[in-house]
Parts: sequence; C-alpha cells; structure tokens
Amino acid sequence: MTQQVPSTEPELAGVRNFRDVGGLPTVDGRRVRRGVLFRSGHLAHATTEDAAFLASLGLHTIFDFRNAADKKLEGPDVELPGVRNVSLPLSDPADGAEFWRMVRDGDIEQLRTILGDDKGADRMIGSYRRIVTERTGEHSRVLHAMAEDSVPALMHCAAGKDRAGLSIAVTLLALGVERDAILADYLESNATHRRYKVRRSSSDAAAYSPEVMELLSPLFDARAEYLRAALETVEETWGGVDAYLAQGLGVTPETRELLRERLLD
Repeated sequence: MTQQVPSTEPELAGVRNFRDVGGLPTVDGRRVRRGVLFRSGHLAHATTEDAAFLASLGLHTIFDFRNAADKKLEGPDVELPGVRNVSLPLSDPADGAEFWRMVRDGDIEQLRTILGDDKGADRMIGSYRRIVTERTGEHSRVLHAMAEDSVPALMHCAAGKDRAGLSIAVTLLALGVERDAILADYLESNATHRRYKVRRSSSDAAAYSPEVMELLSPLFDARAEYLRAALETVEETWGGVDAYLAQGLGVTPETRELLRERLLD
C-alpha cells in the first residue's frame, strides 16, 4: 500500500523545487493521487532533516536526469535507504560545457553575444524540442518502470525545471491530465523559493548586475513558450499525444491503464 503523505509542502533546506504532483485533474474527472509522484531539484545538498523527510515518503525509485557534468558540479544524490536510484541523463537544457563555462565566467560582452537578441530563449526552445524527439528511449523507460512497479517515484534534474519538468509533463500526458494543469504545474518552478540559484565564478557585484541577470533569465525561467514548443513538437512529429506515446515511446493502451491505476485516484 502506498504511504500517504501530508499535502502541505515541506520546507526543505537543501533541496529546491520539491513538490508533490498529486491533485492535478484529468480530462475524465479523476485526479493524480497524492504521495505517488514527486518532482524536485537535485538531492546532492540535502540536509540530514531533508533526507529524513524524503525517506519518509516511501519512495520506490528516484529518476535522476542529470548528466556527468551536473554531478561533477553538484555531487551525487544523498543516499536514501531502500530507494532505487535510476540515472537517465537527458540533454542539458542549454547543453554544451563551453556554453555553461561562458554563463559562469563570461563578461557582459560575451553574455550579450551568446544570449542577447532572444538567443537565450531560442536556445531553450530548441533544447526542449530536441529532448522530445531524441530522448524517447529515456521517457519510455520511465513510463514503463512506473507502470510496472516504480512508484512512489521522484523525478529530478539539477533545478527540477527543464529535464524533470518535461519528464513530468510526459507522464501527465500519459495519465490524461488537463493541458492547463500540466502547464500550471510546470510554471510553479518560477516561485522565488523554488528557483535554482544562479552561480557565477565571480562574487563581484558586476557579475550579478541587472543586465547580466536579465540576459541569464531565459536559462533559469520556466516559460510557457518552452513547454508549448515541446508539445507542438509532439504534434508536428507524431500527429498527437496518443501516437507519440504509442509510436514514439512504445506505450500501449494496457501500459497507460496500468499507469492510471497506479497514479490516479
């Protein structure tokens, strides 16, 4: 039996953007069950108290979508007794080690060159589109695992915004959650207490000037246009969600029903 957890959101000191996805409505009048699907940023900096709370959720599986560079920067997830950790690196939301070095170290002129004139937002949109088309194997594995036995589950990347956000969205699409509810959950990552902290190499005030932060904002925002671009890619590539799930991810109607049984009230 799935352990039921309080619906109130905890204050985690070392884990950002944690939330229970439960309560979201489906198009046929059901709701995502509380205590079975969670999302967050990375768990590498979880405090002892954070780890105790996470351990209390009765998790079966943690899906970690970070890549090797993320793990080198942040460290490995805290270990939770009896919880399976599945590493499934997805394309970085603005991939490229050189690009991220520029984000951390570049001066204002360099940042204007790589991010100005909407280049930052365009890069994010392109990244979301590629994850949808190029990471079908990873998303298929997640859905099949949860249909089989891997719930309660926690999905996370670095900030819990892009790679985890898309993976949660794919899961919610398979469950038949209303599109507006999927978008609203995605946009919750913009709340001040959830946002990933921008880290630059210099602590000088100029490194965090208003113009610098404005240039960086497309990389650290959850924007409706990003998720909509991913959903448009599903329509353009497969013709619709049902075909995407069946042809792109190999998810049968039987598997979708198993998912619904495990994750919906």
